[in-house]
Amino acid sequence: MDNFLNHQVDAKLMDQIGKEFARLFKDEGVTKVVTVESSGIAPALTTAIHMGVPLIFARKHKSLTLTDNLYTASVYSYTKQVSNDISVDKRFLKPNDRILIIDDFLANGQAVQGLLEIAKLANVPVAGVGIVIEKSFQKGRSMIEKTGVRLESLARIASLDNQKVTFVE
Repeated sequence: MDNFLNHQVDAKLMDQIGKEFARLFKDEGVTKVVTVESSGIAPALTTAIHMGVPLIFARKHKSLTLTDNLYTASVYSYTKQVSNDISVDKRFLKPNDRILIIDDFLANGQAVQGLLEIAKLANVPVAGVGIVIEKSFQKGRSMIEKTGVRLESLARIASLDNQKVTFVE
């Protein structure tokens, strides 16, 4: 994944990913795309471009330029084994918005859960969640399905065994 999604980004692939998410959610009345910094920004940006809406990304660390006027949620990183607060400036989420959450990976669903919590704090409806690569053998999908929010994953991995990837059929 590092050669097209994380450390190096395949711009043409990201454009196609954004186009596909825009197609999947075109009838959902999305007014903003939301993600968590940093790896989710590339697919979220191309999605926002294809939908013609702004992109908001939740910051993992409080910035000196941000005020205390923030919606904040705590998120546990499965990859890094640490908890971070993520924040969105209250000026950018209003009750008349309808957001689409986009992220690069779905494992245990903590990043998405944090963004869902921020949407709830902002009283903003969530049109759906778009994931580039889902690790279906982990609990993220079931966590999102319990909320009733629509989930679309472009690739679903059933297992990772001995360097072999098996996809959900």
